[in-house]
Amino acid sequence: MGTTDLVVRFAGEAGVVTSAESLAATAALAGYHVQTYATFPSQILGGPVHTQVHISTSPTLSDGDEVDVLVAFSEDGFNRHKDALVPGGVIIYNSGEFDPPKETPSFGLPFDEIAKEVGNSRASNMVVLGAIAPLANFPVQALKDYVTKRFTRGRPGDEQIVEANSLALDRGAEAGRKSGFSLGELDPPIRPEYEQIMITGNAAIAVGAVHAGLDFYVGYPISPATTILVWMEQNLVGEDRFAYQVSSEIESINAIIGAGYSGRKSMTATAGPGIALMSEGLGFAWMAEIPCVVVDVQRGGPATGLPTKTEQSDLFACIHPAHGDAKMPVIAPGSVEECLYAGALAVNWAERYQGPVILMTEMQQAERSQNIPRPDLSKIKVESRRVYTGGSNGYQRYEADEVGPMPIPGGPGAYVANASEHDGIGDTTHLPIRHIRGTERRFNKLKLLNDSPFEIENPDATIAVMPWGGSKGAVREAYLKLRDEGVDIGWIYSMALHPLPQAVSEELSRKELVIVPELNYQGQWSSLLRADGHKAKSITQYTGLPFMVSDLVDWIKQAIEVQKGGKVLA
Repeated sequence: MGTTDLVVRFAGEAGVVTSAESLAATAALAGYHVQTYATFPSQILGGPVHTQVHISTSPTLSDGDEVDVLVAFSEDGFNRHKDALVPGGVIIYNSGEFDPPKETPSFGLPFDEIAKEVGNSRASNMVVLGAIAPLANFPVQALKDYVTKRFTRGRPGDEQIVEANSLALDRGAEAGRKSGFSLGELDPPIRPEYEQIMITGNAAIAVGAVHAGLDFYVGYPISPATTILVWMEQNLVGEDRFAYQVSSEIESINAIIGAGYSGRKSMTATAGPGIALMSEGLGFAWMAEIPCVVVDVQRGGPATGLPTKTEQSDLFACIHPAHGDAKMPVIAPGSVEECLYAGALAVNWAERYQGPVILMTEMQQAERSQNIPRPDLSKIKVESRRVYTGGSNGYQRYEADEVGPMPIPGGPGAYVANASEHDGIGDTTHLPIRHIRGTERRFNKLKLLNDSPFEIENPDATIAVMPWGGSKGAVREAYLKLRDEGVDIGWIYSMALHPLPQAVSEELSRKELVIVPELNYQGQWSSLLRADGHKAKSITQYTGLPFMVSDLVDWIKQAIEVQKGGKVLA
């Protein structure tokens, strides 16, 4: 009997990430849909690591709940993850390191020893992938094609590396066939009619931003945002483009404010601790109306917290990062594909309303690799700020109710970019009427940000589920399962958390209950929705790990039962 999905988890300390990436890339090349997940400790060397690959004949929404194949590189990896195995699943263990209890559905291979025997001590991950293939009748030749493509780089020794890795695959496949285990046959891939690319969430944000004209990027290395900095250093190159590593998050925010003031499209990326340090700078950009983008790749907090785990707990800090009356535009993409469009939208929004924009994502989405439809970048709108071209003196940049053309240094229209309350030209003033006018202007500008994607389904249902950010995929899968079971529940989703599209606000106001699954303790998104008068209540998880679909199905059912029974939802 065939199966449409295969979930493989690699657990241990070494070789784990490479194995997952190689399996995912091979499956994608073969025509399957894939999604990966990785979690690891924050220390530089050692500690428990596990990665997971979800392979499917249809687009994947989550990284998979239960594991069909567990590859245990170490005894610790075995002990930590053996209970995630589905009935009928298989464990492949490194017999050179340990032996599991005899009743375990497993077979062992000396990963490292075989790798040395085939002539490449670094090929142990290929031994593993070869062993996995026959369990689900996954073609070994597809793995060999991947090896050939990956290691044929025009360098001396490429042929030997390809040969050694191919031998490692054969040795692993032979062991897999002799093991006596079988997971059934993975159905052949249903190749999409569209072209695909394999990309991570962080890389997708960078691609989208650069397509929208981003030409200035600075950043300070901080998990899990560092890969955006690395991508920019490698790709944001050439004339009139600038990417640079600075010494702190405070330097980052000040640099992009300066660049935005001078007419550049500027961005930085950080995590929660960096958002805290950028608070004063973000308030400055809001007050002086300087276009710039800050990406917050969320991790567990507060303080150092869980720097390599995932969480959605920075929402309060991102919407209200500055003291006083300030409420930032916030975009939170829900998938790797959306990350690309969110990167472009964030740059466009900053240019359009002339102010700071925060793009929120999370570790689980930032590090996730997924094959997505190749974007048609020609269809993505690219916006630039209105630039003042009038007379040289007396221009009142801050006099309009929303936005007017922005003078660029060296051009006409002198003004003061002032963090103090100011008059039309930017000069400091403490007059009450000017503070009233300035505050209303800054908030009125948000009305211009009205083109974020949103989704509304089954609007007649009185109860709806509303995820945000990277939890969207798992919540979507749970929602579809509930609908298949006949549960009457609606779906509301918006990539923009502030300002919310009007249609989304109107839909929320019609619901008796809006269930908000989110990865934080306080129920931050539902709290903000309640502040706007909506009947929202959160399902929270704060383990540092993403939601499991099966848990969401149960928790959403419980919330519905409580609501229908007239009880208070705890």
